[in-house]
Amino acid sequence: MEFFDTLFSFLAFPLDVLPYVIITLIVAFTVHEFAHAYVAYKFGDPTAKNQGRLTLNPAVHLDPIGTILLLIAGFGWARPVPVNRYHFKNPRLAGVLVSIAGPLSNLLLAFIGGILQSITLAIGLSGTAGQMLYDFSFYFMYLNAILCVFNLLPLPPLDGYRIIQDLVSNDVRAKMSQFETYGLIIFLILVVVDPLYNMTVGPILDTGVYIIFQLVSGFLGLLF
Repeated sequence: MEFFDTLFSFLAFPLDVLPYVIITLIVAFTVHEFAHAYVAYKFGDPTAKNQGRLTLNPAVHLDPIGTILLLIAGFGWARPVPVNRYHFKNPRLAGVLVSIAGPLSNLLLAFIGGILQSITLAIGLSGTAGQMLYDFSFYFMYLNAILCVFNLLPLPPLDGYRIIQDLVSNDVRAKMSQFETYGLIIFLILVVVDPLYNMTVGPILDTGVYIIFQLVSGFLGLLF
């Protein structure tokens, strides 16, 4: 195993948990993008449906480069769902709900991961199978919590930025659009440069994930 750990040392995750990570990310990205498409469709926008994105088939949602980069660098992306705001009767309200649907879907998946972990402990599943299920449920909960918080950051092209766009005035929205390119550059710098990441994005993610874990723990306390 040490040989393979060295061979695959370029990966952002340890080799022994890589299967859990891959399964989690496939589910997380697929459900996230499906949630955007579903809510947009419910508010009258058939664009995603017409392009075959209103589905839970991972093949239509995953971006090969974004997925590979996530495994190597620790961050990546799926194929964004196309949304045509002109189909919405109330573009601002629909825009906010479409944008927030993705992060909320990851929050729901984080809760499901916590439930799975609690069930594993409650039934006393032991041995290799028990440990594998426990580890998988942890990474499922943890990575979905990260994706939820990460996508709510108010930086383009993330969902948090789109939410703010739909909450501010048209004048502010127009000014924000002018600086989107610079915002994208700033976003990449904050994510890629470790010292800046550790001072900005990192603490936000840590705090957000901690809060989600506390919410999951409190919810599970009511069930088990």
